[in-house]
Amino acid sequence: MKRFFAFFLSIALSASLLLTSCSSATPTGLSGNYSQDTLALITSLRTAIELPEGTAEKSAAQSDARSKISDFISQYRRKSSVAGLSSFMTMTTALNGLAGHYSSYPNRPLPEKLKKRLEQEFKMVEGSLDREAPAV
Repeated sequence: MKRFFAFFLSIALSASLLLTSCSSATPTGLSGNYSQDTLALITSLRTAIELPEGTAEKSAAQSDARSKISDFISQYRRKSSVAGLSSFMTMTTALNGLAGHYSSYPNRPLPEKLKKRLEQEFKMVEGSLDREAPAV
């Protein structure tokens, strides 16, 4: 009986590992599609930037933004097909500026100058993504 139970348990564990490794979702929440992930990150960051200061939602959004920035850079920095794109370089510049502020001044609001620069860079990234999109 013990052998049967051990055999059944090993089959069940093997099947669950196989099924979870085949799933398309990544633990970071990124889809693997650079354009979609970039636009989703921009939307998320705009929300985090625009929330009023001193609210619980703002601190949660900032924490989530830090995590998403790290995941995004980790996912795409080493992909040669993405790393040379102007949209990625501009996005990296924007993310470095925002992450730098969050780590250096975690309790201070974003300066208006930085907000304007980030918005300008986000628009540049969106424009670059439109130009870089493959023709259908």
